Amino acid sequence: MRWLVGWSSIAASFGTAATAGSVGDQSEGRTVHPVGSQLLWGDPDPLWAVGDWRDDEVRVVSVDPFTRLAVFGCCGATDEQLKIGLFAARGGALRHLTAWPGSYTAVAQIGRRITVAGDLAGARPVFHTPWASGTAYATAALPLADLIEAQLDIGHLAALLACPETPEALRDSTPYAGVKRVPPGHALVLREGSREITGYEQVASLAVAAPQVDPERAVEGVRDALVEAVRARLLAPRHAPEATPPDPGPVPGMGPADRRAARGGPVPGIGADLSGGSASGTLALLAAGLPGAPGTVLGHGTGAGERLLAVTFNDLVTGGREAELERARAMASNPRLHHVVVAAGEEALPYADLEGPLTDEPGPSLVTAERHRRRLAAGSADHFTGAGAREVLDAHPARLADLLIDRRRRDLLRPTTALARAQGSSAGSLFVPLTVYRAARRLARTPYRTGLEEAAAQLPGVHRDRNAPAAHGPLGASLAALTWSRPGPAARWLTGEALAEVSVRLTAAAIRPTSVQRPGEARARAALARQAADHRIFEQAAEIRSQRLHAPFFDNQVVRACRALPESLRVQPGARSDVLRAVLAGAGIHDLPPGWGATTHATSVAATRTGLRAAVNDLMALFDAPLLADAGLIEARVVRKALRKAAEGEPIPLDGIADLVSTELWLRRLLSRRGTCWTGTAAPRQRAVAGGVMPRPTLHP
Repeated sequence: MRWLVGWSSIAASFGTAATAGSVGDQSEGRTVHPVGSQLLWGDPDPLWAVGDWRDDEVRVVSVDPFTRLAVFGCCGATDEQLKIGLFAARGGALRHLTAWPGSYTAVAQIGRRITVAGDLAGARPVFHTPWASGTAYATAALPLADLIEAQLDIGHLAALLACPETPEALRDSTPYAGVKRVPPGHALVLREGSREITGYEQVASLAVAAPQVDPERAVEGVRDALVEAVRARLLAPRHAPEATPPDPGPVPGMGPADRRAARGGPVPGIGADLSGGSASGTLALLAAGLPGAPGTVLGHGTGAGERLLAVTFNDLVTGGREAELERARAMASNPRLHHVVVAAGEEALPYADLEGPLTDEPGPSLVTAERHRRRLAAGSADHFTGAGAREVLDAHPARLADLLIDRRRRDLLRPTTALARAQGSSAGSLFVPLTVYRAARRLARTPYRTGLEEAAAQLPGVHRDRNAPAAHGPLGASLAALTWSRPGPAARWLTGEALAEVSVRLTAAAIRPTSVQRPGEARARAALARQAADHRIFEQAAEIRSQRLHAPFFDNQVVRACRALPESLRVQPGARSDVLRAVLAGAGIHDLPPGWGATTHATSVAATRTGLRAAVNDLMALFDAPLLADAGLIEARVVRKALRKAAEGEPIPLDGIADLVSTELWLRRLLSRRGTCWTGTAAPRQRAVAGGVMPRPTLHP
């Protein structure tokens, strides 16, 4: 795992993402600094880089000793462009720090002001906490929790399980009490001990109709952004980094990734998923089609042959991937692609291997990490994935309400008709368009505050309906999503006390001042933030040492370009594959196999249910005396009963089971860890949650 860390006070500053200097009471000669770190700049505002950063992933440009910019990750800007961005930030234009191709974190020091810019999606978050009369910041929450010896925030875990896609329930909290998260699209600004969270992106307003954007120009913008995102990862850097942190090896307390690294390690060069998904396939074809050698990435190419390594995963247990494999083979006939099929049996099923590293936070990918690690182990040192494409390109069902707000009723005809066709020939399918229209109109007419208050009032009773069937099919999912807030799939198994605690959070959020957003835009941003957070945990859980996963659809420039797509375009059936076809056509790629762009989750659902059935005994033992029950979040017997039903094939929400299992696994790994992330004479005496204290949620009146 890699992160940055630093801090700021009246006397000094401290931040994360990379590591800097030593911090502490210098008058008494007491210091603290991260384990396995490289100092980028020192006192009074130190910054460090922690972990196995590559030389080209850490860049520092300076104008003078107190005007400098550090960029961590893959950034397509030249050094001159970085300096221009630094000058713009000095004048207060923070958006310039987020406008370059690639995925990165920018830390700017201008005098005594430190600015740390997060990204729009939330895949590269920023965390902060009060410390030593100032503020410590980092790109990981656990190091800050260690720094202040934090205990668990059970209320946050309850909200994460009850309403994972409702930012109002999660607020700015983390699983660690006292450690806060900077929201996506915002920056942390530290100035002589003060702390400010400021947004750098415009938010859609209810009062102003969305501007009419020409669809062709919008799609061209998506194409240009994706091409630049891929190019930023293909081209060798045109700079000489001022700081080149060495590989420090595993960091104590973080569950070193190499402990679970796949055999052999990644192949040098560029790779991509070619599993039949339109998003990952688009990235593979773009990377293979751009000028230059696909195997040369940021100076790490082998210099030989340089074909892009395209990986397809073949589940031998559940099957059903014949059409997907055939499409992958057809695309891999490109002479610049080398196709590899990874065949896996029962050992790669979900829930088959529940051992793994400690991640920064819990996430559903903990139950499938070993499955994905087998696929990634066959890939290259730099591997493209299509994660995030669904959230940035597809229309969230709540966007139908935005169309009604803008009086574009005609644009609802095709999506509602498609839902009716998906329902089949049942008698009720004739009324589907009217049902969806009424739900969208209800959401369009429901004020933000009223919507949250209604959700808060309904949440405590969710556990009483835990045996009710979950919403199935496209229509059920769409109707459930046409609200300001909805319970998560695991909410039905939480205790009434835990749900009441989350209800209090929602009620408090409803009366807070906020910039009123359009419901569809707000729900789409929340879904993207949740997916980006889950992808970040996936990267840590399935990490293979020396391999980098690249998800260009989470890049700022790609997110901005996709947000410019008109809602009337994105709500149409098959919009995502149509946009990606146009992107490939604009890049000169026209010959796509039949069925390209077809989406199905049937195989993944079958694999999840098969893995759950095979591992049910181990899962029952996991919930024999669960820590979640000690925290007052669940009743063990209720979850064990749900596990038995799911294993027997009853219609239980499988993603809710994954949420519960992954959170329980994460708690056990957290409480069993050894060591902390810090060393020095002023280092904390205990690691975060060292005592294993699990306070129960406090029910507010």
